[in-house]
Amino acid sequence: MKSAQTGILQAVPPQGRYLSYSLEQPAVLAGALDRLAGLPGGADRVVGLGLATVAALGRQVPGLREMPDLSGHGVSVPTGPVALWCWLRGEDRGDLVLQTRRLDLALAPAFRPGLVVDAFRHGRGPNGHGRDLTGYEDGTENPQGEAAIQAALVQGAGPGLDGSSYVAVQQWQHDFAAFERLTPQQQDDAVGRRRTDNEELDDAPASAHVKRTAQESFEPEAFVLRRSMPWSMGASAGLMFVAFGHSLDAFEVQMRRMAGQDDGVTDALFGFSRPVNGAYLWCPPVLDGRLDLRQLGL
Repeated sequence: MKSAQTGILQAVPPQGRYLSYSLEQPAVLAGALDRLAGLPGGADRVVGLGLATVAALGRQVPGLREMPDLSGHGVSVPTGPVALWCWLRGEDRGDLVLQTRRLDLALAPAFRPGLVVDAFRHGRGPNGHGRDLTGYEDGTENPQGEAAIQAALVQGAGPGLDGSSYVAVQQWQHDFAAFERLTPQQQDDAVGRRRTDNEELDDAPASAHVKRTAQESFEPEAFVLRRSMPWSMGASAGLMFVAFGHSLDAFEVQMRRMAGQDDGVTDALFGFSRPVNGAYLWCPPVLDGRLDLRQLGL
């Protein structure tokens, strides 16, 4: 879809970097966003805007909201507002560092740089997707082709919205020692797939991740387009979970079920991994090679 940010529908790159910004000076916000919209190399990044940024302009984006805290039932699902988010995509980590510098300069002083997470593609599973650092293929259930467009992008809403997307972002940190204490069968049961061939387990327990998040099991069906990447920082590592949707509803019903909000059964992933932050954002469409910010009055 030509009006969508290119990176949303493209495969996960070899190298990635996630940047989060807070809103520092709303009075100069419009100028910073105009500079951002005109930066070259748009195919190498995906930009998302948070509720605080939209509200500071006195505008609204239908369906945009803050990610709810779904903690409870023995698990923590923390969230925090992010004013602006960028997913940098490429093959050379040095290029991503230089891209970060250009973005920081373009966005100052309206936005203050915050969390920076470096990520990468790891391995290749039986279906061609990258692997999580636990060894399991990630993105197996992603819709393909036209189904991916239907799941990820807004359509039929009019100029300034068509081609946009909503994204849910969560940084999950793995407890590798806890994972390694599980037997291979217990690990497979937690995910709901065999690591060796990625086949789904028919007899997996109700807590298996595959059963908690089966997209076709919701009413309406809850399909999202996952573009997650492993990350590492010092001795810590995990998965940067990224899911694009034509709304935030599909992700939210999945996360509610994972967190046990529906039936008290929590996803087995929480036994060896936990989200340390999370946010919702809106990814504007593009027009003539620039971010299309008409919905924001720009």
